[in-house]
Order: sequence, then C-alpha cells, then structure tokens
Amino acid sequence: MSRIFMIIRRGALPVGIPSALLAGYLLYDNYRADHRRSIPYHSIRPKPTPLPRTRDQLLQNLADTAEYDILVIGGGATGTGIAWDAVTRGYKTALVEREDFSSETSSKSTKLVHGGVRYLEKAFWNLDYGQYKLVKEALAERGHFINMAPHLAFPLPIMIPVYKWWQLPYYYVGMKMYDFIAGKGNLEPCHLVSKTNAIRQFPQLNSDQLKGAIVYYDGSQNDTRMNSSLAISAIERGGDILNYCEVVGLIKDERNKVCGAEVIDRETNHKYSIKAKAVVNATGPFTDSVRKMDDPQTSNIEIGASGVHIVLPGWYCPQNLGLLDASTSDGRVVFFLPWLGSTIAGTTDNACDIEYNPIPQEKDIQFILDEVKNYIDSKIEVKREDVQAAWCGIRPLVKDPNFQNTESVVRSHAIFTSPSDLITIAGGKWTTFREMAEETVDKAIEVGNLNFKRCVTKDKNMKVIGAEGWNEMMYVDLIRDFNLDPDSAYHLSTSYGTRAFDIAKLCAPSTFGHDGHVILRNNRVSPKYPILDGEIPYAVDYEFARTPVDVIARRTRLAFLDVDAAKEALPHIVEVMADKLGWSGDRQQEELTKSIIWLESMGLQEHSNGSSSSVEGKNTVSKKPETAK
Repeated sequence: MSRIFMIIRRGALPVGIPSALLAGYLLYDNYRADHRRSIPYHSIRPKPTPLPRTRDQLLQNLADTAEYDILVIGGGATGTGIAWDAVTRGYKTALVEREDFSSETSSKSTKLVHGGVRYLEKAFWNLDYGQYKLVKEALAERGHFINMAPHLAFPLPIMIPVYKWWQLPYYYVGMKMYDFIAGKGNLEPCHLVSKTNAIRQFPQLNSDQLKGAIVYYDGSQNDTRMNSSLAISAIERGGDILNYCEVVGLIKDERNKVCGAEVIDRETNHKYSIKAKAVVNATGPFTDSVRKMDDPQTSNIEIGASGVHIVLPGWYCPQNLGLLDASTSDGRVVFFLPWLGSTIAGTTDNACDIEYNPIPQEKDIQFILDEVKNYIDSKIEVKREDVQAAWCGIRPLVKDPNFQNTESVVRSHAIFTSPSDLITIAGGKWTTFREMAEETVDKAIEVGNLNFKRCVTKDKNMKVIGAEGWNEMMYVDLIRDFNLDPDSAYHLSTSYGTRAFDIAKLCAPSTFGHDGHVILRNNRVSPKYPILDGEIPYAVDYEFARTPVDVIARRTRLAFLDVDAAKEALPHIVEVMADKLGWSGDRQQEELTKSIIWLESMGLQEHSNGSSSSVEGKNTVSKKPETAK
C-alpha cells in the first residue's frame, strides 16, 4: 500500500493538473442542471407508540436479573451503539450511564457523519496506511449511519473555496480520491465550481482573490437525538438501559475475573449488584477511571484533546451548503456548517485535562471568529455578541498501553481486554460508532463465552426508532392532522421521525376558530425556534429525561442553538417537569439553578445584553439541503 501512495504522490501533479481541469470543466458543465432529487410523497399514519417500560421497571429488572450476557458502562454514542447491537443479536443486555445519555463528548461533536478529509491528506503526504484505513472505514460507515436514521442524518454539500490557482487541481484530485475510496457508498461526486457560481451559492463568501471552489459531499446529523434514539431502540428491544446510574465498583469472581458491577441509582441512592458474563467499559474520555477500578496500577490509555465549537445566526451560512476552511492561520481545519437553522463553526484541537462539562475558553472562541472573518465578505461585520452558544468537547484519543510515547496516539478506536477480562473500547468517532459496537460485541462474545449470533445493524432494514417508514414529506401530514405550522411540523419530522405524531398529540392548541375548532398548535418553548410544548412531556415519558438540562440540551437542542433562549425557556420547562415528576417547590428552584449553572458551560454570560437574540429575519427551519450546483 505504501508503494501505491508513493506512485500516486509522484505522479499527482504532472498528471493531475490537466486531468483535473478537463474533468472539472466537464463535471461543472454537467452540474449546471438542477440535480435536486425528486422524493415521492407517501401519506403516513403510524400507530400510536405505547409507553416504554418505566424507569422503576428497568431498575427492578436490574435487581431481578440473575445474570446478563453483556453489561455496558457508558451511555454515549459508543455505549448505546453496543447495547443496540447486542439486543438486536438477541443477547440479554444492560447499560448504565452516570449522567444522561450523550451528556459529554457525544453531544459536542461537529454534527458531521464523515470520512475525514484531513486524515486523507495526512495519509497521502505521510504515506500513512493507518490514516487511509481510518478514512475508508469511516466512509463505509457513513452510508450505514444515514440508512439507519434518515430523518436524523442526510447528505450535505460542503464547499472548499480556492484562492490560489494551484489549489484547484490539488483539492480536486484529493476530493476525487475521497469519492473513489467511498466506492458504492459515495453520496454525490465532487465537482468544480466557478468563482461566479461559488459566490451565487455562498453569497457570504469573501470574493477577493477567489479563483473558484470545489464542492464535495459528507453527512450532517443531530448527534444527541441519534444517541437518545439508540438508547430507546435498545430499550424497546428488551435492553435494560438506564441513565443516572453510576458504577462505583466492579465485581470479581474467585478467579479474579470481572463478572459485574456495583451500581448506585443517583436518584434514590439505592445500590444494585449487576452480574454479567461480559462487562464493557465504553466511557469515552473517562475510560481510565473505570480501568483503575479494575486495576489501580494500570497505566492510562486516554489523552484528552478539547474541541470548541460556536453557533452563529443562520445568515452566516446558506442553509443548503457548508464550507471547509482547509488551511487556517495555524494549519488546522475549520468547518462552517448549516445546522437546524443556525450556523456551526469549529473546531479547535488542544491538549487538555479530562473533566466534566469543560467550559470553552475565550481564546478558542476568538480563534474561530477570526477564521470566520477570513472567509466572510468584509462587508459583514463578525461580532462576538453574534455567538449564540459555544461548547467544548473532549475527544477521547487513545494510545496503546504497551507504548509510552505520544506517537502511538491514534484517531481511530481500539479494543483492550484486561487480565481480569474487563473489555475496554476507546477512541473512535460518531461516524464509526456502529462498526465499533460490532467489534466490541464480537469481543464480548469471545470473553463471555456466549453463543455466536451475527451482527444485523448494517442490514438495510435495520432502523432506529422513528425511521421505520419515515418519508421526507411526512411533515405535510403533521400540518394537515394537527394544524401545526410548517416550521414546527418539519422540525418534529426531522427530529423524531414517525414518532412526531405522538408528540403532536401532546401539543396544546394555541389558536381557536369562532366555532371552537383548533386552528393552530404552535405553543413554542421559545418564540425564536420551532420547538413545541409537547416535546417536554414526551421527553419525560418516552425518552427518560430526568432534568431540565436533559430537555434543553439532549432531547431538544435549544441550549446548543441559543443559550439565552434556553435560559428564558427554563421556568416553563421546570414547571412541566415538576408536574410530571412530582417535584416540590424547593426541588424546582434547585433544578432551575443547576440548569443555569450548566448553561455557563455552553457560553451563557450572565452579563449578556441578549443582543444575539435580537437578530432579525433569522431562519429557524431545520431544512435539508438542496444539492449545490
């Protein structure tokens, strides 16, 4: 493989430039036509979803079950993916999570389902087969991801603006390699775009010295909605999946083999002893804390790397096209992406200590804003007060414990089994969660001496909840049946899939006609965003939300879109949850205070004058992108 890379690199420039220009012209000419895909509309009326087992019932199962096949520690993307894989194979599975599902790294991603353009560049110039393999695996998994949750993940065109002539063939050849590696799983072919069309498609773009652009395709996703969907999908298939249950110790048998965990329900302080044939540590950045429960002398394998993102108003970026800054001022890569009607910009990459709810540093926020200024038309003033939210996530980079140097750090995943049979899955990223889960369950079968059952999660008919029978035009039925406004109907459809009908039934009428019939159901949690009141009780009853932060951050995405709007919505959310969960007045005040403190980790500034919430004409519809031409 290294020889292939060497041959490609030596021949890339002399062969690639004329070939790229010719192919680019032909491709551009072909793409002048409108390539938007026509999607047939099929009216859908899904049956009402029965209430899932209650939290008390799940806890009782933990107490009553003599032994599980697999116990998973950690409820992020990897942990819930493992639980979903295990239950779909037919294994008796439990999962416990100290906080909420997706409470840390898995909620703080770039919201992409991608192969990793920067990893491909490293593979090319460093002749690094490991980086190439990472890209190839991720591109294959990208297709599985979109297939299993088409309402939560979809193709997104991303533009790479070019300001030097030599960059046109360089980036074009690189993105053609990206398409080639994807093979049959390629979303759409990349193509060259002239300067005129680049500005037409991305009007905010800095046109000074612009030569043209390349547009390629990756996937966009709603990460915490996907995480919750995986957890609930596993519960509905018989898994005992619980948030706010903390592992405080591991159970070992007479041979000193791990055979379970001691768990405390953080709501009641009741302790449970959970036995399992195989125990999996899938705790992301906190992997080493569980490994040290097994062996206090073990060396660390996790290295923290922080990544900061900011959210800006929707007018910073077209709602059907993202942008990749492939060469930032310090050599990093920064994305500007449309997401739920707003714009995500990021990310940074700095070594950091591992902690809960890290707060984004002002220098990182300013770095991203400076990069935005470099690519945005100078007539648009980029302001610090335009930042509606900011977050810092910790990437769980992993090194082989057999090596001490940092060169062993990789961006892919690794599975380790300790001498006492604790299975640890570390590293990886959202895009490859399914593959990571498959490999981990295979290892659990081996360690736990379970009867082998094949993985089914990449079968085309395997969908998460809400994806079964979903159609992109389903929001039309929500408008017709429940008198929802179009923005809210589309939001429900693309956040919950076919489960949107269950939520619509919970939405209170907001406008009545003279004869008393419902004209509109439009009671929004925040007037700026199409998030409806019915989503709060649904989050509690169907998706195991236990705190207001669960609702504003991980069942809805309000806190990730606008921290000021989230703060304003908190009193109503607390009131609804108090009615559902029986909170006292003191408990309500406690939850409100804790939620506001948490919002500070998302960039809330108590001295904020709310200027970011006064932006006029903000597009709040979470639209799927049309194909860029």
